[in-house]
Amino acid sequence: MADAAKPAAIPSAIPAPGRDPALFHPVSFRSVTARNRIMIAPMCQYSARDGIAGDWHLAHLGGFAKGGAGIVFAEATAVLPEGRITPWCPGLWTDGQEAAFARITGFIEAQGAVPAIQLAHAGRKASTDAPWRGGTLLGPDQGGWQPVGPTDAAFSPAHAVPRALDEDGIRRVADAFAASAARARRAGFRIIEVHGAHGYLLHSFLSPLSNTRDDAFGGDADRRMAALMLVLDAVRSEWPADLPLFVRLSCSDWVEGGLDIADSVAIAARLKARGDVDLIDCSSGGGDPRQKLKAYAGYQVPFAEAIRRAAGIPTAAVGLITQPEHAEEIIANGRADLVALARVMLGDPHWPLRAAKALGADLPWPDQYARGIVQL
Repeated sequence: MADAAKPAAIPSAIPAPGRDPALFHPVSFRSVTARNRIMIAPMCQYSARDGIAGDWHLAHLGGFAKGGAGIVFAEATAVLPEGRITPWCPGLWTDGQEAAFARITGFIEAQGAVPAIQLAHAGRKASTDAPWRGGTLLGPDQGGWQPVGPTDAAFSPAHAVPRALDEDGIRRVADAFAASAARARRAGFRIIEVHGAHGYLLHSFLSPLSNTRDDAFGGDADRRMAALMLVLDAVRSEWPADLPLFVRLSCSDWVEGGLDIADSVAIAARLKARGDVDLIDCSSGGGDPRQKLKAYAGYQVPFAEAIRRAAGIPTAAVGLITQPEHAEEIIANGRADLVALARVMLGDPHWPLRAAKALGADLPWPDQYARGIVQL
């Protein structure tokens, strides 16, 4: 494992909502300070061309930055062409992709937000169409490709049969994560998140439902973590010690015999012990089509709270958090260190500015919009 500075200490519980709402307190991870605790979660847009983020991404991500968010994450960005979910997902394996992101990170930072990126490999859920066209399997004659996974078991009958990665293949993936981390650094990103959730490649190695290997990368919990640990070592070899590294986990598979919160606390404790992982982004599901879950406002917050308290590592809470008072309660009561917002931000990119007004925080609107504030 590469030498790295110690992760940021978990802040103590912050006072209840009032004139100084906790949601709008700055937070630091290593050398990076965000102006508030609002993180824009990675949201796939399926709008890149040849893996290159374009004007849509500039407007989409830039809108969240000028809307007052503290951290703005670019969507799941593939480290290899075959690691894309669809042919229209962005990547970071070429110079052109790197240059396109540099334009976007510059704008995000100029608006006072921290530019961040989620590096990903879709694994056995790759090679599908865009969701608004049904998300169906794309064969090679439709611009698709054969996906890869821990075994040759398909995610579902509607997905392609993947090629099982051998050890050399796993190491090639780790090398690709390292190369993309170097490109992310040069493109101006200040935080990297490694995607280990939602049934994509690294989650499929972590879960006993999808990883039935009997070698060094499968079997007991420690060996199922080996691929993730290899990737994190690779990323840290190119990602500076003074910049934060997050990991997104599916904290429950929501299927009997799959990962549960106890397993995820143990994984998070291992990541904390590495000394170079700064936060666990606590999501769930996506790894098995048999999952049974009931989504409601804040339904995944208990995962963030449990991992924060039991593993002693900062967390981000995500999952239908839409009201300023709810977000404030999560932070003020020490249940998580960040709230990760997604769908609510699609409907209102200026949600952080409106939340600040509702909670009594001082978060200035852009000068260009000052004339409209009286109408809000």
